[in-house]
Amino acid sequence: MAEADPLHWLTDADDGELESFMTGLGASGQREWRWDWRLWARPSQIAPAGDWRVWLVMAGRGFGKTRCGAEWVNEIAESQPEARIALVAAHLGEARSVMVEGESGLLSVGAPWRRPVFEPSLRRLTWPNGAQAMLYSAAEPEALRGPQHSHAWCDEVAKWDNASARAVASWDNLLMGLRLGRDPRAVATTTPRSVPLVMRLLAESESGEVTVTRGSTFDNAANLPERFLDTMRSSFSQSLLGRQEIDGELIADIEGALWSRALLEACRESGAPECSRIVVGVDPPASAGGDACGIVVVGLAEDGTAHVMADASVEKAGPERWARTVAATAEAWKADRVIAEANQGGAMVGSVLRAARLSLPLRLVHASRGKVARAEPVAALYEAGRVCHAGQFPKLEDEMCGLIAGGSYQGPGRSPDRADALVWALSELMLGKGGEPRVRLA
Repeated sequence: MAEADPLHWLTDADDGELESFMTGLGASGQREWRWDWRLWARPSQIAPAGDWRVWLVMAGRGFGKTRCGAEWVNEIAESQPEARIALVAAHLGEARSVMVEGESGLLSVGAPWRRPVFEPSLRRLTWPNGAQAMLYSAAEPEALRGPQHSHAWCDEVAKWDNASARAVASWDNLLMGLRLGRDPRAVATTTPRSVPLVMRLLAESESGEVTVTRGSTFDNAANLPERFLDTMRSSFSQSLLGRQEIDGELIADIEGALWSRALLEACRESGAPECSRIVVGVDPPASAGGDACGIVVVGLAEDGTAHVMADASVEKAGPERWARTVAATAEAWKADRVIAEANQGGAMVGSVLRAARLSLPLRLVHASRGKVARAEPVAALYEAGRVCHAGQFPKLEDEMCGLIAGGSYQGPGRSPDRADALVWALSELMLGKGGEPRVRLA
């Protein structure tokens, strides 16, 4: 059930009730009341009482997390002229477009005559009373090493790039600089994901240093279009993606899974090195309206490590569309070969791909074992540190974490199509003849 709007009664109030309400506010209140966040916010959007150092707001999309963070910062800035606030996002572009200039950002909340001045070149906001906020990127941990702050708002911490432990390093540097004023505090707003930083904050909540607010998209139903809510219910109800992105549930690792979230985060990198071979793995769908067509790009570096570079999979696509996507992906990445499973369509898979003007070498493979059995030796490559992910691939990684040793699949969707495409590509590069080490002559 959606959380109640504190002033929902206003929409049904008669003229007498409205006049009585406005009279009770007084002249100053009449000028200010529409900008008073505590009058309009739901209880879960107000900072909780207590001696916490970090407030973690972990909720589904559309909950109002950005508005929650911006209003908290604005309240601090307006009441504390000496405040020096850090605004940290995954990238500077997101800090500006979401936290500052977004529809729920700092330039849109609070009374217009008290809003801050934004100086993009200096990455700084200054309120009329002298309070200041600076923008930072979590991708640059060293930028947070020197500055001192009294408060901080960190947005979408689960999205922060943790290649080389950068997300954790950024958080640690921020905390070590959070030492101005008498009561330094930080707010972290995020959609849940089982990444090291989020898991650490949840663990620290047991000590009382971190207080956690959870919530769902539907808590904010009063402020969201009914058509959007209907789509969320019909498309994502009870799905793994819906439980995470809509219900705000943290999806933990499944016991016995071939891949864990921690393992995938440990293999994260910001970008792939130059690769001597690039292949595109394809797991064609059995029908146009059913499963996705898994299309995954993997490269082999000179040092023998493999690098997952793209998930170009398409959903509910007919043969012509997915074949064109495979051809375009292979061309864009200058792939050496396309590896496609032919069990479902036999010779049809090859003819469809060739009809899409796929001129590079095409290898059709036939599965003699189940998807999980094929994935097990590939999972061992991850355990050995021989595979890296050059970026974030949420849908692919959700499928990988749903493959259970022993033969079952408990991830999103009916079938791990993306994961299977990955397995075919990595098997070609690392486990078959194509993956054997070669000596190059100068």
